[in-house]
Amino acid sequence: MDYKKHIEIIEDYPVKGVQFKDITPLMQNGEVYQRAIDEMAEYVKSKDVDVIAAPEARGFVVGCPIAYTLNKSFVPVRKSGKLPRMVVETNYGLEYGKASLAIHKDAINPGDRVLITDDLLATGGTIEATIQLVEELGGQVVGCAFLIELAYLEHGEKLKNYDVYSLMTFD
Repeated sequence: MDYKKHIEIIEDYPVKGVQFKDITPLMQNGEVYQRAIDEMAEYVKSKDVDVIAAPEARGFVVGCPIAYTLNKSFVPVRKSGKLPRMVVETNYGLEYGKASLAIHKDAINPGDRVLITDDLLATGGTIEATIQLVEELGGQVVGCAFLIELAYLEHGEKLKNYDVYSLMTFD
């Protein structure tokens, strides 16, 4: 299936020169969205995963259904201040600023095999921060899965030590 025809490209978002790949049209078509999730779940099955982790908020749209499909635990990685229990936190850079992510201290057990999902692999900052948090809690990152990879951005160095799966790539 050509999933790219279900992706909307928004120019100059959030700043001039940035192209945003919007998955809303993909999600609006339940059949296409389910097929994309099923295809990603097939990849995840090969990883013997204990936990699926995803940074907010669009990462949840990918990670939650995969976790549900495979009957696995789902761990949200959120912006600082949005989680009610004790957290570990890290900062990361964006192409247009800085941000931070946090995860519950008890969300990952030492030795848990964790797959990280998100809708979009761009610069890799969010994923790098999520990996850092998972590993700080003793989890083992066994892969990263994305709906979309922007191959033209510099993220390879950040994820070179991890298995990366992308459903579609934009050059």
